[in-house]
Amino acid sequence: MFKGYLTALITPFRDGAVDEAAYRALIEWQIDEGARGLVPCGTTGESPTLSHDEHMRVTEICIEVAAGRVPVIAGTGSNSTEEAISLTRHAKTAGADGALLVMPYYNKPTQAGMYAHFKAVNDAVEIPIIIYNIPGRSVVNMAVETMASLAELANIVGVKDATADLARPTQTRVAMGEEFCQLSGEDGTVLAFLAQGGHGCISVTANIAPRQCAEMFAAWEAGDAAKALALHTRLMPLHDVLFVESSPGPVKYAASRRGKCTGEMRLPLVPPLPASCDRIDTVLRATGLIS
Repeated sequence: MFKGYLTALITPFRDGAVDEAAYRALIEWQIDEGARGLVPCGTTGESPTLSHDEHMRVTEICIEVAAGRVPVIAGTGSNSTEEAISLTRHAKTAGADGALLVMPYYNKPTQAGMYAHFKAVNDAVEIPIIIYNIPGRSVVNMAVETMASLAELANIVGVKDATADLARPTQTRVAMGEEFCQLSGEDGTVLAFLAQGGHGCISVTANIAPRQCAEMFAAWEAGDAAKALALHTRLMPLHDVLFVESSPGPVKYAASRRGKCTGEMRLPLVPPLPASCDRIDTVLRATGLIS
C-alpha cells in the first residue's frame, strides 16, 4: 500500500535540456526531507513535452537515485493505449514500484473505453497500476462503478483522485474496500480526503515543502487531528498560490526561489507573470521557505 505524501516531481531544465544534476539533487533532498514516495513524469514533470527518450531517462534516474529507499511510481499514461503499454513496460523493466496512468485525454472515451484501456495495460504489464482520474485535464471522469470493475483485475491497485469531490473517497471505499489505495491529487483537499478514507497524496506542494507535508501526514497518522489541521491550515496559502497560473509554472518558480532548479519551462507553458511571482514570493516568505 502506498501512503503519505508522494511528490509529483518537477523536471528541472537548463538551456532546453533535462538538468540531470539538479534532478538528482532534488530527489536526494526529497528523500532526506521525508517524502514517502516519488512520482516522475507526471503532469507536474511536464511529461507532455518530454520526448520518449527523455521520459524514459527521467524515470530511470529517479529509480536509480531512490535506490529502493522510497517507492517510485512512474508516470506512464497516454491517450494512446499502445503508448501507455510501452511506457509501462519500460517502467517495470527500469525497476519502478508502480505506474501512474492518467485517464486518456482528448479522445473522450466512454466508460467502456476507459475500462478497455486500463484492462489492456493491466493484461500487458505485471506492475501495480494507479489510475489517475483528473477530469479537469482529461475532460472525462471515471465512474466509481467502472473503477470498481477495474479493481477486480490483478494489477489495478489504486487511484490518484483529482476530482476534488470529497464524497468520492468514501464511495470508493464502499465499492472497493479499505485496501484499494486512494491518493489525493489535490493538495488543498488532502486532509478532508484522508478523513473520508484516503491514504495519502501525490503532491505538487511537496516539491518545495516536503518536510512540512510529511509532518502534516505524520500528525494525521498518529491520530492527532488537531495538529494535522493546524499544519494543513499553515500550508493552505501555499497550496493555493501554486495554482495561481497553470501548473507547473508556479511550483517551478517556487523551486527556483529555493535554489532547486532554474525554473525553466517548455512551451507552450511559460514562466509565471511578475504579479504572480510576487504573490508566490509573499507566500514563500510567510511560510518560512525563503527569507
